[in-house]
Amino acid sequence: MVDKITFRPVTSENWRDFEKLFESRGGLKSCWCTVWRTVETLPVAERPATAKKLEMKRRISSGEPVGLLGYFDSEPVAWCSIAPRDTYRASMSDTMPGDEKQSIWSIVCFFVSRPFRGQGMFQKMISAAEEHAAKNGATLLEGYPVDPDSPSYRFGGYVSAFEQAQYALVGRKGARRHIVRKMLGQNRAE
Repeated sequence: MVDKITFRPVTSENWRDFEKLFESRGGLKSCWCTVWRTVETLPVAERPATAKKLEMKRRISSGEPVGLLGYFDSEPVAWCSIAPRDTYRASMSDTMPGDEKQSIWSIVCFFVSRPFRGQGMFQKMISAAEEHAAKNGATLLEGYPVDPDSPSYRFGGYVSAFEQAQYALVGRKGARRHIVRKMLGQNRAE
């Protein structure tokens, strides 16, 4: 089934698909993938799910990149939060030497519907995220995975999966999250 998955950026045109996936059983309807995003109003933890949903809809309607939906036929079955790093809270990562020369995007969250789990979807999602980010000018992609035994933040993926996709460990943020990076496109040789 996974070989038939296609990916599309979330836009106003496919908002209903995004909404359908997030409101599905086991979906992300409590956070609407706003937990790590910069917010001008109340802290995300203090806002109800309906406000988080409206915040994400506002971002999408404004044309802000927020991520990719994975489709099996016409059914949304997967989500990857991939966007410019500066659209996320500063607490995701610290600035590193040379960052000013890069266009950095972040992969923050993954969700896969239960029937599609355990079939290599994660690697397919990372590859789609890399392609999407590079097409939109990213030169470096950053992720925030955890170790397999981590009690939290597992939505960001596991270190081993990123290493399999040739990401390099470059640091840690907090007690659980690692920071991994991969150069994209022509920058890989630099």
